[in-house]
Amino acid sequence: MANESESPTPNSPNVKINPPVFFTSVAIIAGLVIFSVVAPKVAENFFDGLKNWIISDAGWFYVLTVAILISLVVFLAISRYGDIKLGKDHSEPEYSYTSWFAMLFSAGMGIGLMFFGVAEPVLHFGDPPMAEPGTIAAAQEAMRATFFHWGLHAWAIYAIVGLILAYFSFRHNLPLTLRSALYPLIGKKIYGPLGHAVDVFAVVGTVFGVATSLGFGVEQVNAGLTYLFGIPKNEWVQVGLIIGITGLATISVVTGLDGGIRRLSELNLGLAFLLLMFVLFLGPTVFLLKAYVQNLGAYLSELVNMTFNLYTYQPKTGDGPQDWMGGWTLFYWGWWISWSPFVGMFIARVSRGRTIRQFALGVMLVPAGFTLFWMTVFGDSAIQMILDGIYPELAAQVDEDKAVALFHFLEQFPWSGFISGVATLMVVVFFVTSSDSGSMVVDMLASGGHDDTPVWQRIFWASSEGVVAIALMLAGGLGALQSATIASALPFSVVLLLTCFGLLQSLRVEGIRRLSFQSNLGTAPATIHVGHTPRSGGWKVRLKGMVSFPHRARVLQFVREVVTPAFNAVAEELRSHGLEVEVKEGDDRATLIVSHGQETDFLYGARVRGYARPSITLRQLEHSKRHADTDQYYRAEVFLREGGQDYDLMGFTREQVISDVLDQYEKHMHFLHMLR
Repeated sequence: MANESESPTPNSPNVKINPPVFFTSVAIIAGLVIFSVVAPKVAENFFDGLKNWIISDAGWFYVLTVAILISLVVFLAISRYGDIKLGKDHSEPEYSYTSWFAMLFSAGMGIGLMFFGVAEPVLHFGDPPMAEPGTIAAAQEAMRATFFHWGLHAWAIYAIVGLILAYFSFRHNLPLTLRSALYPLIGKKIYGPLGHAVDVFAVVGTVFGVATSLGFGVEQVNAGLTYLFGIPKNEWVQVGLIIGITGLATISVVTGLDGGIRRLSELNLGLAFLLLMFVLFLGPTVFLLKAYVQNLGAYLSELVNMTFNLYTYQPKTGDGPQDWMGGWTLFYWGWWISWSPFVGMFIARVSRGRTIRQFALGVMLVPAGFTLFWMTVFGDSAIQMILDGIYPELAAQVDEDKAVALFHFLEQFPWSGFISGVATLMVVVFFVTSSDSGSMVVDMLASGGHDDTPVWQRIFWASSEGVVAIALMLAGGLGALQSATIASALPFSVVLLLTCFGLLQSLRVEGIRRLSFQSNLGTAPATIHVGHTPRSGGWKVRLKGMVSFPHRARVLQFVREVVTPAFNAVAEELRSHGLEVEVKEGDDRATLIVSHGQETDFLYGARVRGYARPSITLRQLEHSKRHADTDQYYRAEVFLREGGQDYDLMGFTREQVISDVLDQYEKHMHFLHMLR
């Protein structure tokens, strides 16, 4: 696989956009908004009809797609590919586990838990697909269905999209945009019209996804403010809320990923944990802990059956199981798939340096575990209030208005006013993190993968989401656009399956590469790569090299006077055999690149890297205390296309460097042979 990024975007400090994606996306978004504002009923009927057709006739494809995706994530987590890094071999994670999980949680499902944590279990309890409403069996089925919709499947969809994007971007130096996932299938054509079309699709889907969520979600914020302060619940209050939330999101996205999104995510994860503990310990604690264990067991034991169950043999009536599935399960699958470019790209952006196994298990299991525990604490508490007659009116209130379900539920706890205020703050912050992370993703898509775009571009996209939400809400077109977002999941499902195939093909190639590098080709290696480095002049010279700690200038001189001439000698010889070879010199490195046309190029380099000097003697220990901030030594470390190889060339002769290059090149040629 070629690794050179050919980003088509200009590099002006004031403008970093990919014009075909940027302007086409803006035109489509404006056109759809105008259509929905001018003819809201026509738009709603059209998109509703499209959504209903998909649910009725293409639901089986959604179910099959999601089953394939969750199976693939599990396979990658346990396979030999699991230790491959999403980045070069020497890369390390950019964020701690706490920050990473917080951002996953906030971008992926935070707001949904606030809106549906009470509402969905209660609604299923009153209208289960295969049980008598309002019974113990209905309660068990309600929690099993809720777990199914919010559990492993949803996070597996996000995980596979994020994994594909992170793998091709961070490991193969392709742009961090959706088009890069198609590289194994269409090669450099990703930089043409087909790649532009894929990124335009992702931009439009993300903008409308965030906008519709803003439009519908402010209902819950408005409900909280009405409960707390008696503020009227109407469209103009909600317009003001969208403006306020968009303004906060704009500040956050301008501040950047570390300063804004990460801190808000960590804040909200902390608040969510405190609210969860409050309900758990002031509610029926033992019952909830037992219910979580039982719910989890019922969910896992029925996982395969629920995954493939289409209620095909049940009669199709106006309120039967098939209609229930269309209104709930297929709706969720379409929603998760349509949102996966946004959430997947954001997850990819914050996951550089993690292994495939860490990524797959972390993204799928940790947020899902927290999500399911949340649903148990809030959902089972609400159902028990109804079953035990403590608050039987809750069922009717939830059925009437899902947005106020959480606040009616919290009325039954001490300090309900204060806790409802905290919940409202959490909803606002979740909306801010969804909006600013969505703006960041859209900006990256529209700029060809840049994450250092000018401030005005981030402000433009953050503001656009708010403007779209306001326009559609006032025109009554949010429902139409939500239906359109769900319908868009069908074509993207096809694209997603193709990109999964491309990922497997690329991982297969990587597996062959690793196997070829481990092979003994029958030649006596001139160097031993790990543990020591060969020196000319016998064992005393070798020992001196082990306990010497050269300074930067000396290693730079070595690279300039030994490594680079060795590369030039190899390059000259390879050119005499008709190969295209390039030697690059940088401030702290030298690189040899051998081009093989359509095949994978060979890259071998040496770079100067500094390390803290080890204190292995008393004299060195005292020296380290006096020079703690400056006492470093440097190595001329080898790196290949896959990343750093963790061995040092310092002290090699020119001939030994050439021999090591040839050893690695021979392994590369063996890798190309094994691909056949």
